Amino acid sequence: MLFDYLSLAGGLVVLIIAGDVLVRGSVGVAQKLGVPNLVIGLTIVAFGTSAPELFISLQAALEGSGGIAIGNVVGSNIANVLLVLGLPALIATTACGEDGATRTALFMVGVSCIFIVLLFFSPMSLLAAVILLTLLAVYLGGNAIVATRHRRENKAAGTNGNGTEGDELLEDVDSVPENTWVAVLYIIIGIIGLPLGAHFTITGATSVALDWGVSDAVIALTVIALGTSLPELATTVMAAIRQHGAVAIGNVIGSNIFNLLAIIGITTAVVPVHVPEEILYFDIWVMLGCAFLLVALAGFRVNLNRYSGAVLTLLYLGYIYWVYAMSFSA
Repeated sequence: MLFDYLSLAGGLVVLIIAGDVLVRGSVGVAQKLGVPNLVIGLTIVAFGTSAPELFISLQAALEGSGGIAIGNVVGSNIANVLLVLGLPALIATTACGEDGATRTALFMVGVSCIFIVLLFFSPMSLLAAVILLTLLAVYLGGNAIVATRHRRENKAAGTNGNGTEGDELLEDVDSVPENTWVAVLYIIIGIIGLPLGAHFTITGATSVALDWGVSDAVIALTVIALGTSLPELATTVMAAIRQHGAVAIGNVIGSNIFNLLAIIGITTAVVPVHVPEEILYFDIWVMLGCAFLLVALAGFRVNLNRYSGAVLTLLYLGYIYWVYAMSFSA
């Protein structure tokens, strides 16, 4: 039993480290090749930070564990809203009035609704992949157009053109290797580490679920989802400490969109994913409620203080308790 827990915890650690190293190496190589920051930010960084969730879902689907593949994404989206926004607000006031956040949040609600509809046509296969990946292309294309327009306007106004989404994404990437061969080595380590970490995580999670007498979907919705959300949580907490919490809601919305479109889209393009019924009854509706909550926070430009942060955090703890209580009573 101890090995199962070590496998789960160790796999998550390897995933987080490998994903971070892959992003650093890829950014280093792209910068050496002269790729614009905008392109790097919207592609390499955006996809790279979602790499742990992608490899978890893909590995789980290949092994026939649809509960882990879907639960990981649904649980991560719930954790991103309630915990990733809630905990930093306990440290410092977090503003939710970022420009464009309301528009992107509404897009996320639409994507969430389409995702939920697709879940009821289990197994999710190539048709679902085409729909989700098409929406991903629309999202990336829209961001690229907006960012390019802002850069053009800044240059016309005589400013340096900074502040686009691509540049903001790169601000979260620390210690980018300047040596090309070191950057390539980072990429190799990341490519090797991600599937390895995913394998140990899935193996450990499945065994722990059996030990606890719960389904693998429950483990994915809670333990794995929380583990793969740790990078976003750490980034947002550090931003709050540095009084830079204004971009927190934008990061959460972007991460949730990528989880639904890129991770499930790519996974279902490779292998059909069977959706466990237990997720359809409760968890997806919590996820949708969190999506509407983001729209409200962005639309009313709410400033999350310690009280509201405590409420969000307690809601997440209540959700975890309910998932396990329902699982043990079934």
